[in-house]
Amino acid sequence: MSRAEVVERLTGDVLVAVLRGTDARSVVDTTEALVAGGIRSIEITYTTPGATEAIAELAARFGDEITLGAGTIVRAEQARDAVQAGARFLVSPGTRPDLAAELRGTGSALLLGALTPGEVMAALEEGADLVKLFPANLGGPGYLRSLRGPFPGVAFCPTGGVNPETIHDWLAAGAVALGAGSELCPPQRIAAGDWAGITETARRFVAAVGLVSRASR
Repeated sequence: MSRAEVVERLTGDVLVAVLRGTDARSVVDTTEALVAGGIRSIEITYTTPGATEAIAELAARFGDEITLGAGTIVRAEQARDAVQAGARFLVSPGTRPDLAAELRGTGSALLLGALTPGEVMAALEEGADLVKLFPANLGGPGYLRSLRGPFPGVAFCPTGGVNPETIHDWLAAGAVALGAGSELCPPQRIAAGDWAGITETARRFVAAVGLVSRASR
């Protein structure tokens, strides 16, 4: 799958599940529950112990059925390990030129974090395919709408504050994709092994995106 194809899938799916687990097994089980609920883009964060192992198992298990990525990348070796394990996109919470160059070198689709206008410009200069607006809940959809004034053509992916009730507002403000973490996969449900509950929540998120898509036709 090419870099452009990965970006197309991320924006087509809209929802990107951001997973922070206690270990590789919990992340794999959570992903299976999310896929059952209709989620197809999955970001495994490197704050999860065993993240590389989880990515490798999920890549082997699902192949191109899902678009698999690695998040919270703060070191070059994490990016290299993730891509070797099967990650198709890489996400960093901020933008640092030396790290961005390493991430670009993998050939993977790239999401770089930004919050301020200056950080957005830096992310674009470093080759971000999508700009991860983070933490997006600080300003909400109104802040994204304001950023779209000077940056009308930027592909923003807000992360933070995304739930079924706010999805319409984020998309109306100009987001092309949405990162959803604890509101989609609550840590307490992961700890309890409540996979049915996670699947049901995933269905509600997917249904909310579907309502917006149908309304815009």
